[in-house]
This record gives sequence, C-alpha cells and structure tokens, in this order.
Amino acid sequence: MSGTPQRGTRKIQRTDVGRRAFLTTGGRALAGLGGILAAGRAPASWAARELSLLTAVNYAPTSDAKLTELAKRYTSLSGVTVRIDHVQSVQMPAKLSAELMGKSGHDIMSLEMHYPWLFQPGLVDVSDICNDLARKHGDWYPFAKEHAHVKGRWLGVPYLFTSFPGSYRIDLFEKVGEREPDTWEDLLRAGRKLKKLGHPVGIAISQTTDSVSSLYSILWCYGAKDIAEDGKTIAINSKATETAVDYVNALYHDAMDPAVLSWDNAGNNQWLNSGKGSWIHNPISHYVVAKETKLPVAELTGFHPSPAGPAGRHTVGVPRSLGIWKFSKNVDVAREFLKWFFEPAQYHEWIMSGDSYNHPTWRDMENHPVWDVDRKYKPIKSIAQYSHLYGWPAPPDERIQLITNSYIIPNMFARVVTNASKPREAILWGETEIKRAFERS
Repeated sequence: MSGTPQRGTRKIQRTDVGRRAFLTTGGRALAGLGGILAAGRAPASWAARELSLLTAVNYAPTSDAKLTELAKRYTSLSGVTVRIDHVQSVQMPAKLSAELMGKSGHDIMSLEMHYPWLFQPGLVDVSDICNDLARKHGDWYPFAKEHAHVKGRWLGVPYLFTSFPGSYRIDLFEKVGEREPDTWEDLLRAGRKLKKLGHPVGIAISQTTDSVSSLYSILWCYGAKDIAEDGKTIAINSKATETAVDYVNALYHDAMDPAVLSWDNAGNNQWLNSGKGSWIHNPISHYVVAKETKLPVAELTGFHPSPAGPAGRHTVGVPRSLGIWKFSKNVDVAREFLKWFFEPAQYHEWIMSGDSYNHPTWRDMENHPVWDVDRKYKPIKSIAQYSHLYGWPAPPDERIQLITNSYIIPNMFARVVTNASKPREAILWGETEIKRAFERS
C-alpha cells in the first residue's frame, strides 16, 4: 500500500534461494524448527522441497531485502529452497483468485484486509500457530484479529499493519500561520491558505486503495458508514454521508489539485516528496524513501494523528497476515517456516528493517523499539487505538472486500467533485452498487 516514488507496476520478481546444507549451531537445538531439527540435521526429504511465498511489494524497500535475507537463513537451517515472489498490492486479488481457482501456485501468501474471508475456502487453519503466539504475546489489536480470525478459525497469521496518519510540510503550514490539523475542518481551513500559496493538500479520489482508506476515515469521522453494525443493513444513504460528501467536495475545490482524481497508490507519495504538495493522508512510506534517498523534503516533513471529526477520531488500519493454501504440497514445511519467522529473533529483525512502516500487531509491542527509530513517529504510536478495518462498524466478511475491490466509495465521491452527480444522486448510486456487491457474494 502506498507506493514509493521509485516503484511502478511491474511483473513478478523472483528471489531464488539455493539449497544449502543444514548448519548446526554449537550443538544447540534450533528453536522454531521444532523437533524436526532438534536432532541437529534436517530430514533428507526437505532438501528436495521448494517453498514459495507470494507477497505484495513492501513500500519500505529494506523490508523486502530483509525478507530475502531471512529466507536465505531459513534455507541454511533447513535445506528447503525458499522462493519469494513480489507483486504490486493492486494485483494481489486477481493473482490469489487465479491460484485458488487453479489450485496451483504459491505455498504461503500475504493476505490483506478481508482476503482471509474472501479466500477462506482455500486456506489452511493455522489456529495452532496463532494460539501459541497469543499465549506468548497476548492478543492482537482488534482489527488485526478481525481480519484473519474467520468463523472461529485463524486462516492467516497477522504480521504487520500500516496506518494512515497525516503527513505535512512543517515549513509550509508555518508560512500560512497554521499548525498541523487536529480535525478535518482544520485541514480545510489550512488547505485553502496553502492552495493560494501554491502548495495544495491532497487525498486520492480515484480507483486506488489509498483513496478507499482516506475516504472511509472521513465518512466515519462524520458519523457515516456503508454497512450497519449488524453486517446486513446497507447504511450509506444517510444525512451523515451527505455531510461527508459535502466536506470532501469543498476540500477538493478549495484546497486540492485536480491531479488527485488520477493518483495511484504512489501518486500522493511522489507529490509530497516533489515539494509541490503540503499535506497527505498516507502511511509513512514517502518519508522512509525520502530519508533513504536523502531528499531535502525529509527534514521538512512531520506527522500528526489522523484528523478527527464530529463523530470522533477514526481511521483505517491495514493489516496483513501470512496464510497457507490447502492445495500446497508443502503445508508441513510452510507451517514450520511461519513458526520460525514469528520467533522473536526473526520477527524483531524484520519489523526493525522497515523503519516503522510495518507496525507490529500485538498490544505487548506498543513499546517496541521500532517506534523509537525516529522521533517524528511519536504521533503514530497510538494510532491502533482508533483504527478499523474497511467496512467498520460492520463485522468483517468477504462482501466488504468486494465493495473495496469495486472502488464504490471513491467513485461515489468522484461523481460529486467532478460535477457528474449531485450529492444525493451519488449517494443513491453508491447504495445501489453496494446492494449489487452484496447480491454477487
């Protein structure tokens, strides 16, 4: 989610890790490979195995490099070849659907948002792994658990979430006499001044997941929702939704650049780092890349909690988990790999590699060192407390992912800001489309 300026859509990349002999470590058993490796050597049959893992490109590039390094380490320990394939996150639904339909593909997959619900028929129950991790760490954040705990079974092991704080140019806000916005109305006021200065604010209003995330945040903060708490009642047609639509319409015309209508997940990152933009609602990947590439904008960028509205402070938390296909010929090895990956040594290394773009998923890691790698991350540390899955306050299910994949929410807003529809007409359109998504499921 939320691509770096350097990365566009690309074909699957492969990182092949050659088989190596099992290495003993001073005669000690290697925790995480369990009894299989306790004898000090890997089973001969494992040397013929190849474990494949499909994941979305991580927008903190060093995390992908660390995952490759860990894969090599696992190969050295187990003799199992580990292959990692990367695709852009927008390509994942089609890729996962094709693998499930063909019952062929990868062994382990990264699953985002409601994917464990959407692909539940093909996923292995990993409750034993999750229950063991819960005994060690306590429970996951609620939205992380809701994402992967499907009808009483864990179908993925949550391993990260990304958040949507506000990112702003400290110097530009100071220039117009404004502080970082605490509310959406604060943003509109400051944005009007900043656009006149030649540095508008920006939220994607386009067919991209970043747009879904930001617009859900605004809907919730104004008391609106697309699905009611019962998970059945379509609730988008409301006065609260109309208020949120009116707000975004004003923000677009008074404080934004029309380019937001064509942004992909990298668009807002590139825009802020270019120096043109003054504010975005986005994970911190743009800042991670700005620091790594020594862009001057890095020193001028700050963060603040996702803005609040009349109904409180709410935003999207985007969890990811690692799941295993039932049709995999390597379910046993895949399980062992996941157990090993989630051991403190490996998991700590991996979390630290992302400069806090990847947030840990357990409450007992609220004081993890990753939050202290940069003093600017302090406002992000508490963001899980008001983060939700897409579709909140409805309980998670596969239909909500279909609404997301159809980009109904951004298209509803886009109809209004482009003057294609009046607000009431756009909301009625959205209601009809959500009904169709429910009927298709």
